[in-house]
Amino acid sequence: MDKSTENRKELLKGLVRQLHAGTSPQEVKEKFKSILKDLNPMEIVKVEEELIREGLPREDVQELCEIHLAVFGEQLERQEIEKTSGNPVNVLMEEHKMIIKISEKLAAVTAEILRAEGTDQVDVKISEAGHIIQELMGAESHYLREENVLFPLLEKHGITEPPKIMWMEHDQIRNLKKRVHGQVESCKTAQFQEFKKQIYESVKSLSSLLVSHFFKENNILFPTALQVITEQEWKDAKVEFDEIGYCSFTPKNLIRVSGQKRVEKPASESVGGVEGLVEFETGSLSKSEIEAILNRLPVDITFIDKDDYVKYFNKAEGRIFVRTKSVLGRKVQQCHPQKSVHVVNKILESFKTGKRNVAEFWIQLKEHTIYIRYFAIRDSEGKYLGTLEVSQDITDVKKIQGEKRLLDWED
Repeated sequence: MDKSTENRKELLKGLVRQLHAGTSPQEVKEKFKSILKDLNPMEIVKVEEELIREGLPREDVQELCEIHLAVFGEQLERQEIEKTSGNPVNVLMEEHKMIIKISEKLAAVTAEILRAEGTDQVDVKISEAGHIIQELMGAESHYLREENVLFPLLEKHGITEPPKIMWMEHDQIRNLKKRVHGQVESCKTAQFQEFKKQIYESVKSLSSLLVSHFFKENNILFPTALQVITEQEWKDAKVEFDEIGYCSFTPKNLIRVSGQKRVEKPASESVGGVEGLVEFETGSLSKSEIEAILNRLPVDITFIDKDDYVKYFNKAEGRIFVRTKSVLGRKVQQCHPQKSVHVVNKILESFKTGKRNVAEFWIQLKEHTIYIRYFAIRDSEGKYLGTLEVSQDITDVKKIQGEKRLLDWED
């Protein structure tokens, strides 16, 4: 990095520090006109990365992003993003437009509800709000594609903090959508005057967050991604986008399934001393048999090695939690929202020290009960090799009563 670039970066860091100290955006814009006129997204990314490494809390950066945008926004909007046909960024940006349109419809409906004096006047509108929030909740694959494909790629290129901040905002968006959904569901039992104010404010917060979040992704995150991610990586990302799937409103012309497959490294055909077989203490299996067995298990499994890197996951039918090949070689801490990383570290530490061997949790996903277990994996001498995550939908298991024996089976 040349001296002038380094000086410019230090000036930008000073600019951000002044904003965080309370200097008005207008004052900062006037003061730093010469720097801001040719600002590029990568500079903002690098500055925020360094400030967080120097001790500025990530939460502070996220909370004050709106102030940053008041200063940087005008310059960023002038930039043209160069995209190539079929690039996943095209899909994400078009989905942003559609999600904003849906949120605007929701805002218009809740504004009508706010003006009403009683539920009898707006029963239809409340029902409409319920349908629209369901449509917004159906955008989950948009966020999953970013979290499981785009963010890991950025991290591989040293861009770590913006993805973490964007993931924090994803969780905020999810929570607001759940809140609105809950308010619609409880409208019959809530006092109407209180209900209409609450849903209006919740939708207003959701709409505002979506606009600012998408602006940051469109004008900072995506241009940075296009600058650092290689053409082959984008091709692989498209395959993984296809595997996760798209939203019901994603423009069809952008989501033609690529049909492309990754080029896999050939497996060794002479493992364990027998041609084509892997020998175990209790038998031997070919690679294709092992893979088929692991993928047929009625559970999701993911293996994290002794250094906390994701090393393997199976492709069980109807997988509960999305996994893509982008996660391989990624630190497990980067696969969780920041709010839960400290718990992940505690579990791993207890496994490594031998204090614990199992950690168990269960959650509700809509009408399904999901049982999540972590197991410490050790060799025959007790040496820690890694952690196995096992997730299972136990909804139907919980309903089992009595007996059903082998002789009761009918074809």
